[in-house]
Amino acid sequence: MLFINNIPPLYWQKPCQFCQWENLRLATRKNVLRRHTVFQRKICIFAGVNGCGGSLCHRHNHLVKFCTMQRKERYERILRFFREQTPEVTTELHFGNAFQLLVAVVLSAQCTDKRVNMVTPALFARYPTAHAMAQADVEEVYDYVKSVSYPKAKAGYLVAMARMIEEEFGGEVPSQMSDMLRLPGVGRKTANVLQAVWFGKATMAVDTHVYRVSHRLGLVPPSANTPLKVERELMRNIPTDDVPNAHHWLLLHGRYVCKSGKPACATCPFDSFCPKRLANSKLRA
Repeated sequence: MLFINNIPPLYWQKPCQFCQWENLRLATRKNVLRRHTVFQRKICIFAGVNGCGGSLCHRHNHLVKFCTMQRKERYERILRFFREQTPEVTTELHFGNAFQLLVAVVLSAQCTDKRVNMVTPALFARYPTAHAMAQADVEEVYDYVKSVSYPKAKAGYLVAMARMIEEEFGGEVPSQMSDMLRLPGVGRKTANVLQAVWFGKATMAVDTHVYRVSHRLGLVPPSANTPLKVERELMRNIPTDDVPNAHHWLLLHGRYVCKSGKPACATCPFDSFCPKRLANSKLRA
């Protein structure tokens, strides 16, 4: 029987896990990772097989470490980078008070912040407070927001929301989550944004960007298949002091780097150890 570096064919006849992740089954990958960790040879056990470079895979060694480390260590590594690079971060939406922030977040649902920021200056000049918008007609508000997604529905939500705030909360946006969720057009994500940005509470809003990045970086298990499950998993692992910023860190990373259709992996600070390199990866909890 032919051996390479005293490693039997069971291990070296498989495609190189570092060059062809997608061709390596999960069970085999676990064995191979264990072999790499134990042997640490100067010549890669996959040398010459399916394009492997033959080195010890120094250029991929961090991949082995990252993909086999506990999830807590992944959080520490990623959060450390964000703390160092962007210690001060907040929403890109423009607003002047709590009500304006609430309006902007409602308008941003399935719409870009850039588009919302184009609409809100005129809207806020006409309706700067809940009291002012509560006096408006839906048709009038629609004229200001017609360029955002679902303008008719959102115009109706804004007017009804302003009236409830005026009638039941004295014109002030409520600070309690239970009260916020009663407002028309306000869901858990919107309420969490207000809680974190305006009221400074440790809440985690999960939108499509946060959901996608959390899974791609292996911060949550595959079983976290709803925004609420992702929120709970992130809250369980992220230090309380980092939670308000963490929402923006993950959101902005997803918006500008880890994009849905064409992620900019070449400029991603986490590309060298991104678990997404493992096709159909099921990362360990």
